[in-house]
Amino acid sequence: MPGHAIKALLIDSGRVLNGPASGHWFISPKFYTYVDRKTFQSISSSKRQNAFHHASQYISQQPLIQNEEEEYTHFVHFYSLFSQSLPELDLDEMKVHALAEDLVYNRKKYAFFNDVLQCLPELSKSFKLAVVSDAWPSLEPVFVEAGMRDYFSSFIISSKVGVTKPNPLMYQSALEELGIKPEESLFIDDSLQNCEGAEQLGIRSLRMLRDWRMYTYRKLFKKEVPVVRDFYGVMKRLNEIEKAERKKKL
Repeated sequence: MPGHAIKALLIDSGRVLNGPASGHWFISPKFYTYVDRKTFQSISSSKRQNAFHHASQYISQQPLIQNEEEEYTHFVHFYSLFSQSLPELDLDEMKVHALAEDLVYNRKKYAFFNDVLQCLPELSKSFKLAVVSDAWPSLEPVFVEAGMRDYFSSFIISSKVGVTKPNPLMYQSALEELGIKPEESLFIDDSLQNCEGAEQLGIRSLRMLRDWRMYTYRKLFKKEVPVVRDFYGVMKRLNEIEKAERKKKL
């Protein structure tokens, strides 16, 4: 696709490229090896949510985590807090460490969406790609394990940068590594705030909403930024942008 205005795609990871294999970001694949499933499910959903929320407040306040070893240490504390909120689970120190280890080092903790597996190889032929994600260092090995890392020329992780989106540094770090100007890139994220942050820097954005109800509502009634449901929609939008640029040159 020579001559198109967009040269690079800056792409969020969670809920855009992949999601938790278990359906919950903090329930790793071997979670129920260490947590009794029946006991856990007998606890009210609000109490379980509060336990995760309490622990999440701690981890979200750790802006700089440079490697998996540091990440593991922080998640040991995360699951310690989680355990304290749910004493019914009777999680001893060994189980707390095992939960942290599985969350950090299990390379199959996230599953890539089918449209990603099908579309990304094709997109990588025409565009430079970058991951720009609010995440921890263990995200990158997940991409390696899934055979997806080689499609990306840049991999920007918030915990290594020390800030989260929509801080301009997150987008600028990817642009700098790719050697691309803001107007030559397209940012894809599920967060409206993050998309607006990109547009303030002159980066066009798409909001990906995989839930069809949210997608339909936003498309019909809330038109802050264009919305798509999947990467087939991204490819369609890229073709529309290219056609519009060609018309300008006529």
